[in-house]
Amino acid sequence: MTARRSAHHHHVYVVELSDRVWNVPAFRRANPGYVLGRPLVYVGMTGLDPDWRFDRHKAGIQSNRFVREYGLRLLPELYEVYNPMPYEAAREMEVELAIGLREAGYGVWQA
Repeated sequence: MTARRSAHHHHVYVVELSDRVWNVPAFRRANPGYVLGRPLVYVGMTGLDPDWRFDRHKAGIQSNRFVREYGLRLLPELYEVYNPMPYEAAREMEVELAIGLREAGYGVWQA
């Protein structure tokens, strides 16, 4: 019998970004409704463990510029409840989570 990879191995994740990211014009333009004092975050999805994905971002491997330069830590309290999930669900949840956080006043980058 061969082991099969579960269809539910994708994850959404949220990375807290340094407040220095607010100095980047593209980030400010993407967040006109940002509420001062709310977290600045990156929302992503991956087929990897979120901790490993964060480490890859920081190492510059298939990384997002904002996470590589401004990423501080994962915020599992914002995403763990959703994981793991199938690929399509993760793609949709990445967008929904980013929209929800932005509506709550967070500064969000979602690529």
